[in-house]
Amino acid sequence: MKSAILVHPRFDAVWPFAADHAHQLWAAQGPVEFARLAATDERPAAGVLNAPATITRLLLLDVPLTAMCVARLPQLREIAWNEGGYTGESTEHAVVLAALEARGVRVIRHISEGFWGQSVAEYGLALTLGALRRIPQTHHALLTSQVPWDYSPPGGSGRPGARGQQFGDDPRFTCGTLEGKRVRIVGAGNIASRYASFCHFLGANVAAWDPFATEPSFHRSGAHREHHLDRLGRDAEIFVPMLPCTEQTRGLVTAAHIAALPRGTLVVLVTRAGICDMAALRRRVLADELALAADVFDTEPLPPDDPLLGRSNVVHTPHNAGRTRQANERWAEMLLTQFNPV
Repeated sequence: MKSAILVHPRFDAVWPFAADHAHQLWAAQGPVEFARLAATDERPAAGVLNAPATITRLLLLDVPLTAMCVARLPQLREIAWNEGGYTGESTEHAVVLAALEARGVRVIRHISEGFWGQSVAEYGLALTLGALRRIPQTHHALLTSQVPWDYSPPGGSGRPGARGQQFGDDPRFTCGTLEGKRVRIVGAGNIASRYASFCHFLGANVAAWDPFATEPSFHRSGAHREHHLDRLGRDAEIFVPMLPCTEQTRGLVTAAHIAALPRGTLVVLVTRAGICDMAALRRRVLADELALAADVFDTEPLPPDDPLLGRSNVVHTPHNAGRTRQANERWAEMLLTQFNPV
């Protein structure tokens, strides 16, 4: 039995560690033909393989496959074909699938997005903690000024609720420890349930809304199940819309939901901004009514003059929560585990 992995730089541009990890996993089982094409190389798989007639398992990562290729792979038993990445399938795709089916070749597809669940959930937690303590803002301020070191209270006389020794938080917004905070999450899926469990472990009061999640999703994460989205954010100190953006979820968090958030609430965005009415959210953030910690936005990339950038009540990063090296490796592992072992 011989395996082969062919990868195009288009795939590496999205998952730069996945192909090599897949190669390592299969190489531990037996012979693997591995080829990384040049950026301009659009040859179909059979034209790249040295000995296509010997291949029994094949992983194609943005490398074309044709019906003629299938005819040149007589020993092929299983294939995972990531054709086109996120850009769609070729017009010949159905013809190729029919040829594979006629030959009895098992076609393997990714069945989950669990590969980046941990990365995104951890990043959401990091944004939350960073915003609660204004860590990015003070880090940036220290590069050009010693003002953040000055804890003198206004007027030189201490008073309740004002700046004091080693207190750098902004009391106008949710701040301080995550412990004891009311965290309200829209979603209880792979990412949201992990994030909920992190917050619960750190002592937060967590509630989540998700009509499609099973009861164990809430129990395992320590989140109370809220059955009505309209009620979810009314007592929020930290509000976290954490769903994928689909036709069903786009705009799910409406202007009315945003308006109902208590003044000072920290909103954390780490999956897709499109699930929120971003115009309403922007209005309240720019009016200093809400704080925002976001890795995703309604416009990406944000222009340098976007009014959200550089504000004392906003933490911002450039949409990089998901694809850690570990997520790349998990992507490969979750795909290859579906193949029959050698």
